[in-house]
Amino acid sequence: MVFLLVLLFKTCITAETPDASRPSNYDIAAFPNIMVPMRDGVRLATNIYRPAENGKVREGKYPVILERTPYGKDNDVDYANHWVKQGYVVILQDVRGRFNSEGTWRFFRDDINDGYDTAQWVSSQPWSNCALGTIGASYPGGTQHALALSNAPCLKAMIPAYATSNAGRVGLRNNGAFELRWLNWIFNLFEPEGDRDGAKNKQAMAKLGEQVREHVRGLPLRPGTTPLHLVPSYEHWLIEAMSHGDNDAYWKDVGMDVVDHVAEYKDVPVYHLTGWFDSNLQGTSLNWIALSKTKHNQRLIIGPWWHGGARHTTAGEAEFGPSAGIDPDLLTSRWFDHWLKAIDNGVDREAPVRIFIMGGGDGHKTGEGRIFVGGNWRDESDWPLKRAVQTSYYLRSNGVLSTEKPSDEAPTSYEFDPAHAVPTIGGNVAAHYGPLSHHNTIERPGDSGNLMEQGPYDQRCRAELWNCDDTRPLSARNDVLVFETDPLKEDIEVTGPLLVKLWTSSTAPDTDFTAKLVDVYPPSKDFPAGFDLGVQDGIIRARYRNSLEHAELMKPGDVYQISIDMYPTAMIFKRGHRIRLDISSSNFPRFDVKPNTGEPLNDNRRSATAVNTIYHDDRHPSQIVLPIVPAA
Repeated sequence: MVFLLVLLFKTCITAETPDASRPSNYDIAAFPNIMVPMRDGVRLATNIYRPAENGKVREGKYPVILERTPYGKDNDVDYANHWVKQGYVVILQDVRGRFNSEGTWRFFRDDINDGYDTAQWVSSQPWSNCALGTIGASYPGGTQHALALSNAPCLKAMIPAYATSNAGRVGLRNNGAFELRWLNWIFNLFEPEGDRDGAKNKQAMAKLGEQVREHVRGLPLRPGTTPLHLVPSYEHWLIEAMSHGDNDAYWKDVGMDVVDHVAEYKDVPVYHLTGWFDSNLQGTSLNWIALSKTKHNQRLIIGPWWHGGARHTTAGEAEFGPSAGIDPDLLTSRWFDHWLKAIDNGVDREAPVRIFIMGGGDGHKTGEGRIFVGGNWRDESDWPLKRAVQTSYYLRSNGVLSTEKPSDEAPTSYEFDPAHAVPTIGGNVAAHYGPLSHHNTIERPGDSGNLMEQGPYDQRCRAELWNCDDTRPLSARNDVLVFETDPLKEDIEVTGPLLVKLWTSSTAPDTDFTAKLVDVYPPSKDFPAGFDLGVQDGIIRARYRNSLEHAELMKPGDVYQISIDMYPTAMIFKRGHRIRLDISSSNFPRFDVKPNTGEPLNDNRRSATAVNTIYHDDRHPSQIVLPIVPAA
């Protein structure tokens, strides 16, 4: 069954509801599978849950909580169980083409119009007081953005958690590369029974899900070559998404692209929630930055979480301490209490940004086998932090990373063989892509194909990882260039977006360059070999070095300056640790592997080993720019 990102929420009855002055604990009157018509005649299956007393529906107008989901509305009845008792009407709707809804599913492309039509239908109902709030995480977070882009009537407040957005820029196509978690999603997680064709071919689709590792190793994926063709809407979307790298109208007008459509976005209070290891962190960060400039009452919270892990104090192999997890119920309750009920609870006067600063812990091994990273919460007035000092750390010869600029140094070259890609070991991966067997046997939530792990990990291969060929640390690979500082003499806080500027050349007409920021813990009693904690990573497909909108192949041997916009972070690198930057050309299976031939995306028949070169001299000062926060 698909892993559902369900947040439970609490609130109270609106002042317009009868007897609003007394606490409410209503029964639930359920009206399942009401077919709500859209403007083109397609009808969407909608569950309505209304307050009731003594077995009878309670009359009156109520605020409404809406979720529009592709994962099956009947799976989210917890929303109804919780909210209706507090005097809300709850609406759960299958998006177009999913489960009981009519039409054909098309990745967000119908959600602006369908969202608007649904909101308009809700506003016309006798039980609606025209105070509409929206909930949902991941894909349902994206449908919330689509609703705001539609300028939906009665929309008063939203909480898009870990929301899918800006797919052509980050999160799906990542600076031109394709995030293979989406292949796993369509193979494994997007339930076959949610589609009419999928339900008829459930057995074949289940087999496909079991073979996900084989398929990501055997890319490209062509029409009609796998059982995925039995569900045409799935196959069409995946192959098109893997083949379309340009961030043009195909992606910008898909239905949940926020940063390119800020002007159309309704001025509605939005609480953006994400985590430092969420697959949709960068999109959420960019959304807040764009919307906070022109819209009112935008709030942002970022914790040390994976995709859906707000209640947890751990991620991957790291423990962040008892304060790291939050209760989303309380956060959401206060948000909706204020904006849907006009209760003056102060939420509108709180700091617009709340972030968890990771690090500062002593690095001991916890009882679960994790490393204690520690951290603390902090309120901020802006994001990115204006007081952060953009500090260049330069790549130097002999693997040195230093604030001192390089002089006349020879470049460093390495061979990138697509057949032997650098393994992904943790990172910003959606929550349902593990667990893998592991040396400390930490249990992970969700198992949908065992493609890759989520969150921060020690960057060392181990026999249990299917994508590793050996048990060496990644730093020992010949195709990974390692640049690190001397042991730090004092704590350094790095908080904000990360930018890598490289001067490069290649023997190939097209290749990838990857970057990874690592916190290197010194050897200790608990970790005798130290611990190479993955903090953040990024990639650039070289054909998109000048523009994400238009591809341009390289001339082999020519030197180009490229930039890798890594996801942001908030990490204290402790005294005695080292700051490390790894440069390579693959990170598999987080990203699809470039064949180095210059052939069209997802349509190569050949692959070739490329010799890629990084320049780090006075004329080509390759560097990572770290946002360092001065000590208070």
